[in-house]
Amino acid sequence: MEVGIEGLSIAFPEVYLDLAELAVARGVAPGKYLDGIGTRRMAVALPEEDTVTFAARAAREVLERTGTAPDQIGLLAVGTETAVDHSKPVASFVQGLVGIGPRCRVFETKHACYGGTAALQLSLDWIRSGNARGKKALVVCADIARYGIGTPGEPTQGAGAVALLLSDRPELLAIEAGTAGIAAVDVHDFWRPLYSKDAMVDGHYSVQCYLDAVSGAYQHHKELVNAPPGLYSDHFAALAYHVPYGKMAKKAHRQLRSLDGDVDPDASFERLVAAGLMMPAEIGNIYTGSLYLALASLLENTKAPLAGRPIGLFSYGSGSCAEFYTGVVGPKAQQWVRDLGLPARLAARRSLSIAEYEEIMRAREDLDRRPVGGAPGRDFSFLGVDGHRRTYRGPAQA
Repeated sequence: MEVGIEGLSIAFPEVYLDLAELAVARGVAPGKYLDGIGTRRMAVALPEEDTVTFAARAAREVLERTGTAPDQIGLLAVGTETAVDHSKPVASFVQGLVGIGPRCRVFETKHACYGGTAALQLSLDWIRSGNARGKKALVVCADIARYGIGTPGEPTQGAGAVALLLSDRPELLAIEAGTAGIAAVDVHDFWRPLYSKDAMVDGHYSVQCYLDAVSGAYQHHKELVNAPPGLYSDHFAALAYHVPYGKMAKKAHRQLRSLDGDVDPDASFERLVAAGLMMPAEIGNIYTGSLYLALASLLENTKAPLAGRPIGLFSYGSGSCAEFYTGVVGPKAQQWVRDLGLPARLAARRSLSIAEYEEIMRAREDLDRRPVGGAPGRDFSFLGVDGHRRTYRGPAQA
């Protein structure tokens, strides 16, 4: 049985911050952000937006675009590292807002940026096992990457969600079973204590942990497929990496190609990777969704036909767990993503001034205690906290 991604959708804020302007405001040469990080703009979540609202928007769109009724979903999982409750999963809120019925497994997965891939692989195995009984799985990767104003991590923020509809009709990507390379180790490279809204990172160590994970997962995959010696990665039409920022994906590609014995690993970057970094450069870091934003970007921006060709995907979550897995691009994949109109949606966003951005950041500090009040007429909005309960408005209540 072939299983994989039948449909994909993306949600992101309608405002962004230009990193060149942020660099000037912080007394930094713009090239340090634009070239050194590889990001041009970062999405900024408004006070009425959170992980739940992004996840619900993406989930509703993928159901509508595939013509999938909510009662066809038998498993709903949200991978996130910016949950809104220690107990009640984001997926439960999404279930209610999108209208998915009671005959559905609903849960949240967490392992830093790997959480979405964990949910995806569990869901694929659920379909392959026969327990789906004809139903589909809906996996949403939703996060808000947040760091403090003026901190080293400030230019590596972002926000958004990617929804993946999984079924035995993988019209976008058929994912190969049994060949995923895994690498996991207990490290403290990046974490967020329960008392903190902002993540903490041991920067240089985290980069090394990521690169070690590339080596471990890719080598394991090659062992599983009995890869021939030489430039095995040329077997793929494209490679998508977890993209906390674009420069990290370039480092990852160098590592992977070096493992193949490539003496000039940068020479293949434009051919295999660059198309996947165009959208992440416009949105920034969305944690669990970053790999799948890169996947959408390469399908959108690769000019050559990819249908029927294999691609490789690398997922990493600090702490750490990593996976290198493969899939074959479906016949509708490139057109599907282009029909989402993502370039036009990105172009329609509004640029924030530094003062507006900092005001939003301060407003988000107290969201977990904000009383219920009005919110702009968006499709899904966070209204505030009623007692100790988060409340939301969906399209039906707008």
